[in-house]
Amino acid sequence: MKDHTLLAPPASNHMLEQPKNSFLTEDFLLQTETARRLYHEFAKDQPIIDYHCHLSPEAIARNEHYPDMSSIWLAGDHYKWRAMRTLGVEESYITGDASNAEKFTAWARAMPYTMRNPLYHWAQMELKNPFGVTELLTEHNAAEIYSHCNMLLQQPAFTPQGLLTGYGVEMVGTTDDPTDDLHYHQQLAASGFGVKVLPSFRPDKVLNLAGGDTYRAYLRKLADASQVKIVSVDTLLEALQNRVEFFHANGCRVSDHGLSYLPFGRARSKKMDEVFAAVLAGNDNEASALEQDFAGVILAELCKLYHQRGWVQQFHLGALRNNNSRMLQVNGPDTGYDSIGDFAQASSMSTFFNALEQQDSLAKTILYNLNPADNATFAAMTGNFQQAGIKGKIQFGSAWWFLDQLDGMKDQMNALSNMGLISCFVGMLTDSRSFLSYSRHEYFRRLLCNMFGDDVEQGLLPADIPWIGKMVQDICYRNAKDYFPFGE
Repeated sequence: MKDHTLLAPPASNHMLEQPKNSFLTEDFLLQTETARRLYHEFAKDQPIIDYHCHLSPEAIARNEHYPDMSSIWLAGDHYKWRAMRTLGVEESYITGDASNAEKFTAWARAMPYTMRNPLYHWAQMELKNPFGVTELLTEHNAAEIYSHCNMLLQQPAFTPQGLLTGYGVEMVGTTDDPTDDLHYHQQLAASGFGVKVLPSFRPDKVLNLAGGDTYRAYLRKLADASQVKIVSVDTLLEALQNRVEFFHANGCRVSDHGLSYLPFGRARSKKMDEVFAAVLAGNDNEASALEQDFAGVILAELCKLYHQRGWVQQFHLGALRNNNSRMLQVNGPDTGYDSIGDFAQASSMSTFFNALEQQDSLAKTILYNLNPADNATFAAMTGNFQQAGIKGKIQFGSAWWFLDQLDGMKDQMNALSNMGLISCFVGMLTDSRSFLSYSRHEYFRRLLCNMFGDDVEQGLLPADIPWIGKMVQDICYRNAKDYFPFGE
């Protein structure tokens, strides 16, 4: 992982000098000598395969400089927004009409109060690399740090492509709707940019049968993109197959689904076809009652398409979204009003995967859990559907969203270790909209090394540093490199 501090102003700038009270030393989180060896000798410099994120392919392709730190660091970051709201900060300084400088100062004022929240670690790490800032951000130094970072943002190494290169990213998997024309992915593929930027197929909107006019508008958009007139369930599936083929031709090898739980209901029926036809005609009377059965049927057909093409399918399960309907009307979705749901997961998951397995149509699968109470459930489920010749075919994916913090990541890896094999784990991803979030890979790698280091120091594992170091490298990079068919 490259360090942009070499691109910063001379060390005479006191922000680039390590202050006496800084906790972000080279050995941050590494509490034993074994952990330090594992990180510095084996993990630190591994390339990054960011196989799932929400970065904008347009922003990567345009490669334009961000004008200031608020634009690149605060805009779209609902983690920071939630913390500021908890402190009672006015919405104008979060998503409203305050100036970018004022928003930065408001965040700086909030920063000291985020101690013990992962934001405190992440934010300071993002300032240190790539900006070389080692002072702890407060309202007192906010203006100076803002000016320093804004100056660096105008250098070539701080464009979207410069940042990806500097962080050592080898591959970026964006998240894309089936109706997307993938213009920017095509542009990047032809540009010679050294980092692979590949699309991921995210068809969640097509499952929302009870979505009313919004759903019908989406189906019209899907029909336009596929050039298939959608008049029935069969033509809907034809349109989706068309888009899967288009995505595959443009380098896509991954799908992703954000669901409360896997929707497995009854098999396709005449009634379902009739209700879908009624929805197309503007009649939503029976849509809600059949939505989960419909979603299960469509999703199962999609999963068969993924398997046929050798894709990896991802399922992000357990979010309870848009809890604050008043603020949803003001700010829209994905603005910080989602939380952890307590949905029943195991039975529907087992039924869904078993049906695909019975038809030899179960693709490589990564399961992400948002409710920590379900960690063991998810980890245990993966062992039911592994396959000879494929290392870790069914994965318990990295700690996600509310759980990608020290305790959450440790709990996920412990559950995976106890119920499966952490040696097969495909490791960390950013799941972020920010080009500065790659410090999360460093965070993960430090924690991973500390966990193995603790076990060695406590006599729970042999002090075979070369072998454990190889396992660490596999988890950080090689397993993902081998698991995803991005080179095909």
